[in-house]
Amino acid sequence: MDIDFPLILMVLTVVTGLVALADRFFFLPKRLAHINLLDGQGADKQALQSAAKEPVWIEQSKSFFPVLVVVFVLRSFIAEPFQIPSGSMESTLVKGDFILVSKFHYGLRMPVFRNLLVGINEPERGDVMVFFPPHDKRYFIKRVIGLPGDHVVYKGGQLTINGDEKNIAIKSAEPKHRPVKYLLEETLDTGPHEVQWTPGANYGPEGEWTVPEGHYFMMGDNRGRSSDSRLWKNPVTGDPMSFVPAENIVGKAEAVWMHWDEFASLPSFSRNKAIQ
Repeated sequence: MDIDFPLILMVLTVVTGLVALADRFFFLPKRLAHINLLDGQGADKQALQSAAKEPVWIEQSKSFFPVLVVVFVLRSFIAEPFQIPSGSMESTLVKGDFILVSKFHYGLRMPVFRNLLVGINEPERGDVMVFFPPHDKRYFIKRVIGLPGDHVVYKGGQLTINGDEKNIAIKSAEPKHRPVKYLLEETLDTGPHEVQWTPGANYGPEGEWTVPEGHYFMMGDNRGRSSDSRLWKNPVTGDPMSFVPAENIVGKAEAVWMHWDEFASLPSFSRNKAIQ
């Protein structure tokens, strides 16, 4: 079962905040009144200290609330770390990369509900973006290939957008992280980046698509091994669900800040870089 961490964080922040508020205006005055009553009755110091002591659930809520608020604001509106779980974005991102995702680059969104509050930038062709696909509640990371209104064709490893071919000849047959892959340089609006596929012309699913308004067409850089807009289908009907709606955008991937292959290995910072 997938854990909805943003929802859990929001609930914890709200609950601890309400407890702190209730203590300020309800429980604290009651404690103070009780202390004054005991003091007037000549109670000893130990009895007064006991009456002044906050219940554990109030004490813990008030302690955690400021921390939860900071984490909630940073994670919801500023930036969020993610770990790359697969090789679908090779060679740009490899499994084990830890990346930083800007949550405000495309605009401020309501946490959990994801509705846009303030628009800032629109996605560009070539952006590496984190989002929720139309058929899944998990986070995905792919490259923005098609903008609203674009006609996208992908055949034989050749990407064509609105009649303009985007691929250049093979630049290397030996990526450092996976020597059996083939690399190609592709240039979109944000600049050049590498894409790859496996030997035997495994280019991945092919076809052509026209992107509807308010949606985006996404592809992984590892074209032969990526679950992306070329493959997504309705799990019930089997109908294609190729396009990511704008409300499913999470943020723009900005940088790799650490690489950690597995728990038994040591973290590495050799792959630290801005994401192109």
